[in-house]
Amino acid sequence: MEDNFWLFMADDDMEDQQLFAEAVWESHPEVKIKFFNSGMDLLEYLKSDSQKPNVIFLDLHMRKMNGEETLKQLRAQSDLDEVPIVLYSGVYNLDYISSLFRLGANRYLHKPSEFEILVTALERTICSIKSNNLWGTSIINYV
Repeated sequence: MEDNFWLFMADDDMEDQQLFAEAVWESHPEVKIKFFNSGMDLLEYLKSDSQKPNVIFLDLHMRKMNGEETLKQLRAQSDLDEVPIVLYSGVYNLDYISSLFRLGANRYLHKPSEFEILVTALERTICSIKSNNLWGTSIINYV
């Protein structure tokens, strides 16, 4: 249901969290977002709560547990097999991105430097996930 679309985001930068939320709500005001300040916080929440997200976004560069390590831990949990995971970072290295796909990432969103481009990138990413869930992988790169 549109009214119950939950997006979980792990990012240790509060300003990035705020910018991300504003960009999501610009095109998808119905999306509910729950933020976590680290991959460890996200994993702990998922163990203790029955609320499962429709999609998980992970920043690659977090201090406590980076996005790659969090991705590995998430994909080790069979109850999250159907939850798409989007890695979100300013890094754009195709070999590294390919390795993230092999670890179980479904999308890779290259962080744009402009807000309007971020809005468009997130709009397309969320629409893509809503329409085809886990079918295939894709890189969303806006420069």
